[in-house]
Amino acid sequence: MTSQELIEQVQARLGEKVLDLAEPVPDQVYVTVASEDIPVAAEHFLRDLRARFLITAGTDSRFKPMGVGVTGPSFVVTHIFSLDEDKLFLSLRTQLDPENPRLPSITPLVTGAAWAERELQDLLGVVVEGHPDPRRLILPDDWPAGVHPLRKDFPYNHHPEPDFSARPQLKEPPEGTVVLPVGPFFPVLEEPSYWRLFVEGETIVGCDYRGFYNHRGIEKLGESRMTYNQVPFLAERICGICGFIHSTCYCEAVERAIGLTPPRRARIIRSIMLELERIHSHLLWLGIAGHIIGFDTVLMQSWRIREPVMWLCEEITGNRKTYGMNLIGGVRWDIPAEKHERVLEVMAGIERETSELLDAMLNDTPLLMRTQEVGPLPEETAREICVVGPTARGSNVPIDARVDHPYAGYDELVPEKQVEEGCDVWARVLVRLGEVLDSVRLVREGIEKLKELPEGDLMTLVEEEIPPGKEGICVVEAPRGEAIHYVLTGENNRLERWRVRAPTYANLQAVPPMIQGGQIADMPISLGSFDPCFSCTERVEVVDVRSRKVQVLTQEDLLRLSRGGRK
Repeated sequence: MTSQELIEQVQARLGEKVLDLAEPVPDQVYVTVASEDIPVAAEHFLRDLRARFLITAGTDSRFKPMGVGVTGPSFVVTHIFSLDEDKLFLSLRTQLDPENPRLPSITPLVTGAAWAERELQDLLGVVVEGHPDPRRLILPDDWPAGVHPLRKDFPYNHHPEPDFSARPQLKEPPEGTVVLPVGPFFPVLEEPSYWRLFVEGETIVGCDYRGFYNHRGIEKLGESRMTYNQVPFLAERICGICGFIHSTCYCEAVERAIGLTPPRRARIIRSIMLELERIHSHLLWLGIAGHIIGFDTVLMQSWRIREPVMWLCEEITGNRKTYGMNLIGGVRWDIPAEKHERVLEVMAGIERETSELLDAMLNDTPLLMRTQEVGPLPEETAREICVVGPTARGSNVPIDARVDHPYAGYDELVPEKQVEEGCDVWARVLVRLGEVLDSVRLVREGIEKLKELPEGDLMTLVEEEIPPGKEGICVVEAPRGEAIHYVLTGENNRLERWRVRAPTYANLQAVPPMIQGGQIADMPISLGSFDPCFSCTERVEVVDVRSRKVQVLTQEDLLRLSRGGRK
């Protein structure tokens, strides 16, 4: 289906409900309807067009109305969908009353929208009517009611007084079950998430999740203080492993919004660096997964294999992990000819040693017993919750943004989708190891293409000031799955709105059905099997081993101690 055919079909199906219908950017269609017509339109997208829900972007447009179909001061809500086979994005938009923003929920139609709609309530104060679980998601329990940090009249550096009278909004356990707390700190996951498991004996019959312990306000900071070409360096710090993924996704979203195409050499370099990041991320995950289930040989071998990739990244960029390469219009560093053989040498070692490790794992009966038929996620459930990446492909859902929505150099470097039907932990292992070997192929092909191009052609300059009101969407296939960046350009060389969704945001919502009916002992590897990436913790609890006195350190305490103060 072409974008024009999509526009015609939507118009024919929704008729007078369509208030605006446009394609401001190639392959990105926006449909605007009244808020009460959102469920009807969403059902058409999901059932008739077989669109896949991605994320929701809420925008406070009360002071500067801008964007496709926006006609006046309002809160704007945009549900973003993907038509993967047609390589199209389809956005469903509505404007809400600036004094009393209310919106019908689409979560009853697609479970994967649940968190996005709860986030609307927390950060923008949009009441989502009919949501099956309207509890707070992101804001801490002691955050004062009626204060919404993504509203434009909320200063980025404001610290509201906490409401210490507030109580956690906990899910009630089923009658007769025992509540088993897991987290928020883990011996093998360095970031916090808190699970309340409801168990009968050793069997998990339900659970409740609490996360977002360290919501860093990155979107707010990007919209408030930073210029367009400062944001890539912030985006790169969204994730400690997938930094280049996020800076690429942001830059390409802006480039698409303004119709800018980076040079071919820059696009190929982006793909090479993205594949190097995929290789070392998957090998890092494999080691952690092995450690979770007590197979430390897998940990030691996979991390040993990974290390030359980190050295290679440092040789290319000056840094093992945070590369600082992306700007709007291209990249800052080249991969010159004298480094090509070094890249190919490292790839040969990765391919050989990963294949050997895979062969050993295929014949390890205890390892297979700990991973096969563990953490089941049937294909139908995976589609309903809208999981992404190896979690989706391990459940026979063949989505991969590199193929479905090509970016960087993936119009030339075409990945082979790694899809497994096992729907369990072992299937996710096989997907990742298959991707490591395919990434080696893509890096080799990328180096061959660089040899055909003149060195130094790295940047297409932005000749004029970026106009406000331009919108762009980009998805980039991180090792864990799709990262999504939506941008709305603003005034004064700054963004008006920047919406980010990391892949773990989608995948975490699949944990409850994945562990339902399973054993307590299998919960850590079931959770770990989709490589969760939470944010770093911002609180520390200190116990004096002599007096047993407990002290919780504040941010100010940590700053003082880090600078040498003791009092």
